[in-house]
Amino acid sequence: MPLLGVNNLKKSFVTRVLFEGISFDVEYGDHIGFVGVNGCGKSTLFRMILGEEPADEGYISISSEAKIGSMQQTVSNDSLPLYDYTLEVFSGLIRAEEELDRIASTIAETGIADARILDRQQRLHDRYYDNGGATYRARTRSTLLGLGFTDDELSRPMSTFSGGQRNKAQLARLLLSDANLLLLDEPTNHLDISSIEWLENFLSAYRGAFIVISHDRYFLDKVTNRTIEMKDRRLYISRGNYSRHIELRSTARELEMREYLRKKKEIRRIEGMVEQQRRWGQAHNFITAASKQKQADRIRETLVEPERDSASIHFHFEAKEVSGNDVLVAKQLSKSFDGKPVFKNVDLLIKKGEKVFILGDNGCGKTTLLNILAGRLRATSGSFYLGAHVEAAYYEQTLGSFDPNNTVLREVWDRYYTTISHKDICNALAAFLFRGDDVNKQLGLLSGGELARVQLLKLMLTKCNLLLLDEPTNHLDIASREALESALDEYNGTMVIVTHDRYLVNRLADRIFHMTADGLEEYIGSYDDYIEALSKKQQNAADSEKSLSKNALDYRDRKLAQSLINRAKGEAERCEKAVVKAEAELEQLDHELASPAASSDYKKAIELSAKADKLRGELENLYKKWEEAEARLAELTGSGSD
Repeated sequence: MPLLGVNNLKKSFVTRVLFEGISFDVEYGDHIGFVGVNGCGKSTLFRMILGEEPADEGYISISSEAKIGSMQQTVSNDSLPLYDYTLEVFSGLIRAEEELDRIASTIAETGIADARILDRQQRLHDRYYDNGGATYRARTRSTLLGLGFTDDELSRPMSTFSGGQRNKAQLARLLLSDANLLLLDEPTNHLDISSIEWLENFLSAYRGAFIVISHDRYFLDKVTNRTIEMKDRRLYISRGNYSRHIELRSTARELEMREYLRKKKEIRRIEGMVEQQRRWGQAHNFITAASKQKQADRIRETLVEPERDSASIHFHFEAKEVSGNDVLVAKQLSKSFDGKPVFKNVDLLIKKGEKVFILGDNGCGKTTLLNILAGRLRATSGSFYLGAHVEAAYYEQTLGSFDPNNTVLREVWDRYYTTISHKDICNALAAFLFRGDDVNKQLGLLSGGELARVQLLKLMLTKCNLLLLDEPTNHLDIASREALESALDEYNGTMVIVTHDRYLVNRLADRIFHMTADGLEEYIGSYDDYIEALSKKQQNAADSEKSLSKNALDYRDRKLAQSLINRAKGEAERCEKAVVKAEAELEQLDHELASPAASSDYKKAIELSAKADKLRGELENLYKKWEEAEARLAELTGSGSD
């Protein structure tokens, strides 16, 4: 039985049908990518699976073995430290620990351990270790660090973190839970590339099932083995990752179009015969015409028009003026806030027409650097300048510079009314999917994707020859990302882009700079080239380390060998002394057990016997350690016999 079954589901809001007649199953081991344009109903379907939204038609069946995990919109217990908040997912193990401690304390205090208590203790102990009791704290710490938190942040209260960081904490809890069906809605949001790669490794090895909504095509290709696309109120399902799905959909659309055109042609041919028979006007001609018309009607009933391409952004970036060859030069730039350094030693030389990407972990200063280059912040030290005839435009990641009371039309019109006609601005808005009443929407009511489209339109209309872009694909669905990529690919100016979108980097990058607190490291080529170069660099460093170790061995060999011998000899002597001491203690216990006092005191006899048994076990281990220590010493000194 599948973990989840969705059967003939329909959902509407007022007069708009989000989707209808959709069905699919989720089996154990399914790693499903769920894609579609913003607003098509993906998140709504998640809420329906969780029982938070009712279905208009159809039903959802959930297996009794399914344990569904999802992220919530708000974080409770925000006064808890991050580490303790995440540990809450292991509340059952924590309660088991507390009960085991209580049982142990009771036995120690009363000296009573009847069969019922011991059985309870053993069952608790087994369940605790079977469910990962020995490792859950280490796994929690490892997961939080993998998602980009630092050791210092583990003790910080949740209330001190940003919304994005709280979402990461929720993601950590979800990944650590015992759920076997995860519903993940844009899990890579707010993650830097190293954290995304950690998540990819985790999900690729995940034994349960998951459905992940994402617009990150690189991520989807890495972690999914099935793809569900919601389009035009229907589902299209493929075996394979996102790239495979696109290949299969392209082939299917081509076959559907051929079949559609063939049937249309056949209908026209038959209806031509019908018309001809009617013109002839004989009785038997009318009978033939009626028969042929029924044949045409039967074909028309099977006629299914192939899916249409969804509305997408259509735009073209163009620089109005050609710049000089040196577009941007920076020398030894650094930035500190309140005396705390963010980055230093940043040198840049960017030439005309280059597409340059800056990558790095969250907090390394990428956005700060772009703000300095855009003239929005002052550097603490160092300098930079723009080349001859260079005019820069900046795309802001946070989309926070808008007046929420402005309408879409007013936001663009106020900036460009002196240079662009009202008609041309409306046409431009239509190309960015703002049509009809949409142009009169207030910015404060727009989604993140809609705000991003407004910002991109304003950027396009500047016709600047240097674009400084901070996470331009955030908030955009896949179709909009592909349109942006095509526009940037054809752009005749220069670009400096900060992003975590590896698909974008792979398609456009001429050069990549990896940013750290100590400056920039340069790599030539795409993201795949960058990864290959990093791998070679790490391998070369490892080879160099091995070579250095080998060269240093001759100098250190004798000293190290003697040190090992001394330690082995000391260990053997310590083991011998421990054995002698334990044997003496055991002999004393045996003597006490044989005494009349012990024979007449049942409780004392049990206590002495338990101590003796425990000591015998320890003595066995000591014998083994002593034997191993002597063997090690013989091996090091070469005194062993054949």
